[in-house]
Amino acid sequence: MLTLVAAATAAMAQAQMTFEKGGTTHNFGSFDMSVTQTCVFEFTNTGDADLIIHQAYSSCGCTVPSFSKEPVKPGQKGRIEVSYNGEGKFPGEFKKAITVRTNAPTPLVRLYIEGVMEDTKAKKK
Repeated sequence: MLTLVAAATAAMAQAQMTFEKGGTTHNFGSFDMSVTQTCVFEFTNTGDADLIIHQAYSSCGCTVPSFSKEPVKPGQKGRIEVSYNGEGKFPGEFKKAITVRTNAPTPLVRLYIEGVMEDTKAKKK
């Protein structure tokens, strides 16, 4: 019986990804297309079980997410760094999605980066 209670308690423990300031969207504002942009999405595991990021992927090859492969313990902070390299792409407004898969009750989280990429070399001509 004790084993059953322990198993049920362990099954109820859940990880929870809570994002810090800025939430799940980062706006780079205006920038030159020759400069790679990078931002960090910080979060805290507000649950009572280890948070594991299984995968983070973007909607296009110009957007590259990276994250720690180590579990984030309850109460600890984690980060997902996202780089955007728009060189060779069309200038103008953009919005890119990064999908994060975790072991939390809501297993998919979408992060967004956006901004206005400018071709300042073309403007100088």
